[in-house]
Amino acid sequence: MSAKKTGLIFFPAFDWAISPTHPEREERLLYTRDQIFEEGVMDLPQIHEYAPRLASMHDISRTHFCVPRVQSQVTEAHLIAAGSTLQLGDSVINGEIKNGFAMVRPPGHHAMRVVHGNRGFCSINNEAILVEYLRRRHGIRKVAIVDSDAHHGDGTQDIFYHDPDVLFISFHQDGRTIFPGTGFTNELGGPGAYARTLNVPLPPGTADETFMYVVDNLVLPVVRDFQPEIIINSAGQDNHYTDPLGSMRFTARAYADFTRKLKPDLVVLEGGYAIETALPYINLAIILALAGADYSYVMEPDYWPGRFKESPERMSKVHKMVDQLLETWAKRDQVDLQKIFGTGKYYQRKKFIYYDTDYIEEEQLEKVCICPDCPGYILIESRGERNYREPIRIYAISVPFQACNACQNEAYEIYEQYKARAKYDYVYMQDKTTDTCMAFDKKKGQEWMTEG
Repeated sequence: MSAKKTGLIFFPAFDWAISPTHPEREERLLYTRDQIFEEGVMDLPQIHEYAPRLASMHDISRTHFCVPRVQSQVTEAHLIAAGSTLQLGDSVINGEIKNGFAMVRPPGHHAMRVVHGNRGFCSINNEAILVEYLRRRHGIRKVAIVDSDAHHGDGTQDIFYHDPDVLFISFHQDGRTIFPGTGFTNELGGPGAYARTLNVPLPPGTADETFMYVVDNLVLPVVRDFQPEIIINSAGQDNHYTDPLGSMRFTARAYADFTRKLKPDLVVLEGGYAIETALPYINLAIILALAGADYSYVMEPDYWPGRFKESPERMSKVHKMVDQLLETWAKRDQVDLQKIFGTGKYYQRKKFIYYDTDYIEEEQLEKVCICPDCPGYILIESRGERNYREPIRIYAISVPFQACNACQNEAYEIYEQYKARAKYDYVYMQDKTTDTCMAFDKKKGQEWMTEG
């Protein structure tokens, strides 16, 4: 197979839906399928279609703490959506293809490290699972994730907030106007990964000109400076001007231009709910851009050049925000981190997380060990309550793959200590240095383990 090809996986998840009329349904991809066949895209010599495959339960537990266990939170459709990204990741790393597009559902970028249920239509995080898999299977270290969904990729941010080797950039509709209400410029990463998280909240009504300004003047320079081994685009398409859940004005042509400029190794579909008026055109344009083919003829029937005029005032504010973020990035290693994060052994933050799909309220305390030799292990106390039922309390420990021996040993000591405490229903250990995941069920007095 030629290394010049673009790999595609198409998985509409016919047997998975939140409800029959929910915006996140199989038609999101069926209209795209019709469009790309009608245009003869699948017959192009630059395109190779792969069959999807299943991710393993361990692929999920390497990334998430699913409560009480992975089988409780995922269906076969989730495993196939995640497994499809792994299939394309293998193919890119092995040189079979130059890049790939996983057109799959269910989406995943709102799924955080701890999973009590479904939020923002997401149960597990496909991109995060892919990153951890590439690290373990292929030795990849530095990864850039650029999230182009209208909704802030809060789950992906949460998972990599303390990871200095993952650059996460999200540009999205201002969280004051849309779910999940996060993604502001002061969210910059933890003490060991400061400025590896960059958020660009855009005002409603932002159109292509400002979109391209952010890409050209912030996204591309920072990604180049970071020098990742692999670039992943978390490709939400609800910034389109016809999307019913967003208030932005991006076009299919702009999405293609963004793809051509970013040159992602892997594109993973996230949101986008204008089933007929946006997704077929955006997906087609992205595929052509990835394949290096002409996409100049791709245009929505109701669009004409110059239809949307940018507000000079809003553009000025975005330009100023880009300048500030660039300065933050440039000075990231000169910052006095103790002034921001304190001088104690742990940096901690409280989080209140609402699962809008499953109506779960979660209270979480996250602590990261500040270590001079590695990013430090993470401790999480989490309490999840659904519809006034008895809350589930967990304690979770995550050891990063870059952890030093001292942090790894200390994390295991904490795991053993908390197994004996009656306060928690489940205690979890996730050791990425050895690719081992364990959990202890207090009520049953049982421990289970998965290994890669």
